[in-house]
Parts: sequence; C-alpha cells; structure tokens
Amino acid sequence: MTLKVVLVGCGKVADQHIAEIQKTFAARMVAVCDTELLMAKQVAVRYHIPNYYTDFDEMLAKENPDVVHIATPPSSHLSLARKALDANCHLVVEKPVALDFAEAEQLVRHAERRQRKLTVCYTYYFDPILRTLRALVQEGAMGEVVHLESFLGYDLAGAFGRPLLADRDHWVHSLPGGLLQNVLDHILNKITEFLPDDNPSVLVRSWQGSQEVTNSSLLDELRVMIVGQRASAYGTFSAQIRPVQHTLIFHGTKNTAYLDFTNSTITLDASTKLPGVIGRLATPFGRSWRHFRQGGKNLARFARSDYQFFAGFQTLIAEFHESILHDTPVPIPYREILRVAAMTDAVIDQLLGAEVLPR
Repeated sequence: MTLKVVLVGCGKVADQHIAEIQKTFAARMVAVCDTELLMAKQVAVRYHIPNYYTDFDEMLAKENPDVVHIATPPSSHLSLARKALDANCHLVVEKPVALDFAEAEQLVRHAERRQRKLTVCYTYYFDPILRTLRALVQEGAMGEVVHLESFLGYDLAGAFGRPLLADRDHWVHSLPGGLLQNVLDHILNKITEFLPDDNPSVLVRSWQGSQEVTNSSLLDELRVMIVGQRASAYGTFSAQIRPVQHTLIFHGTKNTAYLDFTNSTITLDASTKLPGVIGRLATPFGRSWRHFRQGGKNLARFARSDYQFFAGFQTLIAEFHESILHDTPVPIPYREILRVAAMTDAVIDQLLGAEVLPR
C-alpha cells in the first residue's frame, strides 16, 4: 500500500516536508493547499505534485488522503487538524503543535477518539546523534541523568529571520511568546525526554539582545532553568552568540555526552586513567581522538548518502508511515508531545508576566 499524502501551508517549511516525503517509498504527494493560489501553484510545479488547491475542505473531499501535513501558523493547527481527523486522515503537524497545552491536549484526544495517528515535527528528535544518546541511556552507559543543557542559536539575518524582522504582520509576531514560542520545541523536547519529573520548577529570564530587534517587541535571548527532584536542566536561546550553535550536553552519573547538531557529532567526555600531569597532558589528545573517530563515522555515513541535514526528520516521517501501515506505536509518544506543550506554557506564562530586561 502507498499512502496518499497532502500538505496544507506552502511557506518556507513546506519544502522540507515535501523533500522528505518524496524520499520515502511508502507515500506519494498528491496535492498541496494554500490560501494564496500562487504559493500553492509554485510548490506543486517545483515538486511535480499533480494537484493544488486554495480550499482545504475541497482538497480533503477530492483527494481523500491518508495523511495530512499541516505546515500553517500554529493558530490554525487545531481547526485544520480536527477537519483532517474527521476526514479519517492521519496527521503530521508542524511545531509548535498548538498555541497552548489545552489545544494540544484537545488535538491528541481527538486523534485518539478518531483512531488516527498523530505526530509533530520535532526535526531533531531522531537525529542520528540523538538516537545514539538514547541508546546509551537505555543501555545504562550514561548512568542516571543529573543535568541537561539544551542550546539553540539563531541567525536573525538568515532565511527565516529576515522575513520576520521585515514584516510586522508576520504570523510569528501574533504568537503569545513571539519568536521564542516558535523555537521552544527545539530546546524543550531534548529536555523532557530525559528529565523524569512531570512537574519541575521553571525559572525564566528573557531580553532583547540584538540591535536588529530593538525597535520591535521581539525577545531574542532566553534562559530557562528547570529543576526537578533529582535532576536539572538549562535551556538557552540566543540570537547573538557566534558561531550559531545547536547543542545538547547530557551530564550523567557515569558519563557526560556532548551532542553537536550542526556538525552531527556526539562524543563522551571520559575521565583519564593516567596519573597527574601525564593525565592532564593526554586529555586534549583523547578528546581529539574521539572527535576524529566521530568524523570517520560521519564520512562513512556520507558515503552511504546518510549524512543529511534533516536526517532526523526523514527518520521521523518514515517511522510515522510505518506506524500507519503496520498499526504500530507512533514514533513520538503523545505523552512527550504533551509534556513539551505543558513546559512551553510554563515558559510563556513567565514571559508574559515579566518585564523585559533592558539591554
């Protein structure tokens, strides 16, 4: 069986969705939809998709798809998702999955009632290095988690930042938490999975840091401290730190792992067994060797055509299709989707209730 897939929302992120769908053998794109005819048409032409629409209901009725990808602004996710679920479609929804936890829970429960499957676009959730860390944790090699540090850098001069700053009517400005709400999933979904506490304390600080945002209401620097009963975490978003980085550090009782999503590397920081000064001299060479080995693994992945920027998203899409075809569990548990939504609410509530710190 080949799944029929449609997409609604033909903005920048649509290209990422379609490119990964077209790499799978289990699905084929049959149509796209956007309220702007030109947007829908140009995407259909570029990717050789047979049909395009400006009316979502019409697309559902005529195409009778198996899977709907929702790549529209978050304020429209719940209404579009309910229509798709009621049309017996499975769902892939862009992050954030909804405006808040209440909407996210409604969406998940409606999917369960309709016995349809749902996933959210946590692009890095199945990145090869995060899959490696997950395996190390499950094997017990990391010990118990003590502390996590999730860091996401951002370039306001980049492909997504420029339109945001240039257009005061951009949909990101209408989110309660603005730019920060739109990127929080990338920071928090790496924390919630490994942090065992359901109700940790959360402390948030944010401010305007870049010169580019001083004449707007955007906040572009965020620091989040999360403290549970036995483990803690830091979440950082920065539009100023250079080079732009995207990292995760997992501190465990047995090992510490450093994950670099930009370069797709994971290394363990082992304690030296050599005595005194010799050990101190040898440590940098040990770290260099571990990076060299990781580089070799990446070279092997490149030779297999597996070294791709969105390798994690490709795995997510493929596993979601498999879960539909073989009625197996969804790749991202609903509990994790809701935990991220709940923690996002905790952060946004503090952002809305706090004064913006001066530059």
